[in-house]
Amino acid sequence: MEGTNRDFKYFMQDTGSVYLGAKLSYAEILQDEMVNFKYKSIVEHYIFKDTDSETTLESQLYYMTDDQFSYRTYRQLKAKVKISILKEKKGFGGKKKAGYQSEIMKLEEFVSMNLAQKKAAGVVVQELILSKLALMAFSV
Repeated sequence: MEGTNRDFKYFMQDTGSVYLGAKLSYAEILQDEMVNFKYKSIVEHYIFKDTDSETTLESQLYYMTDDQFSYRTYRQLKAKVKISILKEKKGFGGKKKAGYQSEIMKLEEFVSMNLAQKKAAGVVVQELILSKLALMAFSV
């Protein structure tokens, strides 16, 4: 995992979730020894039905639509998307100023935003979050 986006190319997990940095491409995910075998199998068997291996998670999630097979697959995995979104905040002296704020959204909610809304809100995809329970229950 090399390049300028190295900080955003990661795989982590805790007791309930799996976290993947949005700058990872599917090719990098498949090559990473830290990524569990089950998720790699899901990528190969289901995600690749409508996604190229050089696609990054960021790009796929940003442009994903609810009629894609990968969307239905990630819904089964109870996916959430961590994003940065431009919001107005009250600054010093009560002045309003724009700034980025991180949010975690359910995949369905994120995909329901159209491209114009995402661009207007300055959305930046940071991370894909998957439920470990849903991952374990998923049948490959």
